[in-house]
Amino acid sequence: MEVLKKEEDKIVFRMSGVSPAFANMLRREIIESVPVMAVEDVEFRENSSALYDEVLAHRLGLIPLITDLKSYTLPAKCKCGGEGCARCQVKLVLKAKGPCTVYASDIKSKDPNVRPVYPKMIVAKLLKSQEIELEATAVLGQGKDHMKFASGLAFYHSDFEFKQSRKLDNADEIARKCPAGVFKAENGKLVPLDESKSDLYESCLEFAPQDAVSVREIPGSVIFTVESWGQISPKEMLVEGCESFISQIDEFEGLFK
Repeated sequence: MEVLKKEEDKIVFRMSGVSPAFANMLRREIIESVPVMAVEDVEFRENSSALYDEVLAHRLGLIPLITDLKSYTLPAKCKCGGEGCARCQVKLVLKAKGPCTVYASDIKSKDPNVRPVYPKMIVAKLLKSQEIELEATAVLGQGKDHMKFASGLAFYHSDFEFKQSRKLDNADEIARKCPAGVFKAENGKLVPLDESKSDLYESCLEFAPQDAVSVREIPGSVIFTVESWGQISPKEMLVEGCESFISQIDEFEGLFK
């Protein structure tokens, strides 16, 4: 593995010596198996807003919550048997009276470590005398059960190699016509700017003589991107996805012992 980009909410890396099937397996594990917190149940005590209870509950469920994987476990694996305890769920309270705009930051959590990722997300707008009062229960869940439990995006593409055999008179023009950030022109040569965009090299071939440039797919090499929605870091997404896959392999192996 070779890390190409590392940001707060994104990691881009190259994997060599792997098949597309392996990369796709890792992608599916990250999206479907990495657990994060999300609102599962909502108890309304007052809702005179313009939103039906069901609509408001749905909006709450889609608000990303910062997740502490060390402090919580999946309800199915919890000692309480999924009945609900401090190890597998947390209570959130929302109380607001109009006229006002209700933001995610108005949601108060019993655990300060579990809170909305984006405080300025709008939950609802209340007119004069309209009220919302509710208690929500957030639990740890997986994307394969509902997409509100997905931790972010994971995707990949084949890795490509670009070669240029001679100088180009129109190198500057080609660099401008290509997708942004793919090439720059230097003394008649096209210089790749971002290896993570190697899948876009081929889109530039139509502007250059075929005998001057070539693009070749690198066998067994893929560019993989993991992008978090903020509940956990991209590194945690990747590590948890790998651990989930290893766990399933061990379980599969155990069936044949």
